Amino acid sequence: MSDTPADTPEPPQEGVATRAGFVALIGAPNAGKSTLINRLVGSKVAIVTHKVQTTRSVIRGIAMHDNTQIVFVDTPGIFQPKKRLEKAMVTTAWASAADADIVAVLIDARGGLDEAALTILDRLAETGAPAQKRVLLLNKIDLVRRETLLAITAEANARLAFAETFMISALNGDGVTHLLSYFAGQMPESPFLYPEDQISDLPLRSIAAEVTREKLMLRLHQEIPYAATVETESWEEKKDGSVKISQVIYVARESHRKILLGKGGETIKAISIAARRDLHEMLSRKVHLFLFVKVREGWADDPERYREMGLEFPR
Repeated sequence: MSDTPADTPEPPQEGVATRAGFVALIGAPNAGKSTLINRLVGSKVAIVTHKVQTTRSVIRGIAMHDNTQIVFVDTPGIFQPKKRLEKAMVTTAWASAADADIVAVLIDARGGLDEAALTILDRLAETGAPAQKRVLLLNKIDLVRRETLLAITAEANARLAFAETFMISALNGDGVTHLLSYFAGQMPESPFLYPEDQISDLPLRSIAAEVTREKLMLRLHQEIPYAATVETESWEEKKDGSVKISQVIYVARESHRKILLGKGGETIKAISIAARRDLHEMLSRKVHLFLFVKVREGWADDPERYREMGLEFPR
């Protein structure tokens, strides 16, 4: 793949000061944040689907560049929330942006400065963050003419000042290495915040649950993917080096459970096979995955489910 960050960076030289810090990626749903964070980290740490609101909680992907550790915060897409879960997602996204060393605003260049993008720019202006903390990222540039990109850049910077503007393609990697170098140069001097070989702050149990939820979202349609959540109930290391993972998919209605199971269990089986394949590749060992579907009415109003997703429960 072109312009891809190295997977195994050289350790810092003895006596050389190390740097570490946080970069928050914010943008509208489907702008490409999760695809970009996976590209920057060099490994899959965030799930990706074509559906909006795929990312529900804050996911931190950790990249090394020379003597610098960059913690990328993949936030839920910012939109106008209506339901309690949606409000928690948007609140979390803005809180993550406020705490970061750099806020990177990702815009889908195909849509340009649409209503969603303008809302984000206006809200960011209200925070009073200095311009040097903000960078603009135009994504999917391979699908847009150059003059259009330049027009978007000029209009966005006229509306809100940015320290830098980058034109990238998260999908094919164009411009990503240059972007990573820039972020590394902006991080403050600091000891590393995580072990050098760690790529995410999420425990494996949580990453495994997210992988299954990704396959569920890709397989099912309409409201069901949004009315379901996945939790890893048990993780058992086997003597032969394999791992046995048991997960529960919670849905809000019995009718959803029946659709998720499918005729003769074919739908849940397909989800399990796809998730197990990804987990096998991710863990580099055999995975025994067992999925169970349970009805839990009102799970989206249960504070415990929010804690599992790393979200604040909105009162």
